[in-house]
Amino acid sequence: MVPFGGWEMPLSYPSGTLAEHRACREAAAVFDVSHLGTVAVSGSGAHDALQRTLTNDLDRISVERAQYTHLLDEAGSVVDDIIVWWLGEEMFDVMPNASNTDSVLRALRDAAGQHSDDTSALDLADATEDRVLLAVQGPQARERLATLSDEAASVGRFRVGEFDWNGTRCKVAGTGYTGEDGVECSLPVAVAESFWEAIVDAGVLPAGLGARDTLRLEAGLPLHGHELGEGLTPLNAGLGWVVAWDKGDFPGLGALREQRAAGVSRVLRGVRCEGRRPPREGQAVERGGNPVGEVTSGNFSPVLGCGIALVMADPSLEPGMDVTIAARGSQLAGTVVELPFVG
Repeated sequence: MVPFGGWEMPLSYPSGTLAEHRACREAAAVFDVSHLGTVAVSGSGAHDALQRTLTNDLDRISVERAQYTHLLDEAGSVVDDIIVWWLGEEMFDVMPNASNTDSVLRALRDAAGQHSDDTSALDLADATEDRVLLAVQGPQARERLATLSDEAASVGRFRVGEFDWNGTRCKVAGTGYTGEDGVECSLPVAVAESFWEAIVDAGVLPAGLGARDTLRLEAGLPLHGHELGEGLTPLNAGLGWVVAWDKGDFPGLGALREQRAAGVSRVLRGVRCEGRRPPREGQAVERGGNPVGEVTSGNFSPVLGCGIALVMADPSLEPGMDVTIAARGSQLAGTVVELPFVG
């Protein structure tokens, strides 16, 4: 167990990180991701408050769908990256990262407060401690989940639904953070343990934070505090598609427009290293003896059998270019590659 965002998280189970990683890539794994927040947003002002607060455009989707989006500060930096589950006409579950729930609540209250007609029409509740969130991921995830619930197993990619477990209605979305197919199940605390035991009995391997990180890194997925955070915008991370430029104002939009007009000075790139030694966060990336970037996330790739890294780099760094990474007094040789590393 390790501290993570104010929670104690399982780094790994007895099977170990490598086995857990391979189970997710080859069969199925289950992750307890209850550290993610759940902000329940409802009332006649819910849709408009989210539109004024987050970067993406809810009108691109509809009820019973999920959407990836960002919360920015006025400088355009990513305060958090978020999944929104659109449950009903004016009912949403907003899923922040660990420790960012309060920031999301404040931002939504601010959005409602600036439009006084909406204040009484918006109901916000931190539901994080009322539910358990379990991510069932992998190429066999749906097959094994179907032995427990056809409803849960059949929810489509980025769609939202409900299923019954032990007489209790639970929520499910076709989302995840591993690069594999799968779902995330939100269960009331009272029935979550029995569901966990049943999914493990169905042959789904428990997996911890270590495997979750190596899986998302192979998939080239950004992590808040590494590829997203203070001084890093959606454009830096190559996620301009989550910005609805014309839907109306939201925090940070002006700064993003300025950055887009001026050109992005740092962009996210992937580097595949020679050998098994993993690069680490903060190490300098050089090309021809000149600094061109810095590692934001690095680790050993169990699938590729070598070190891989996400780096914030000069836009001139393109796939196929050779680079070196300064690693504790020595150099790691690597090549810039297209993301994802595995996919």
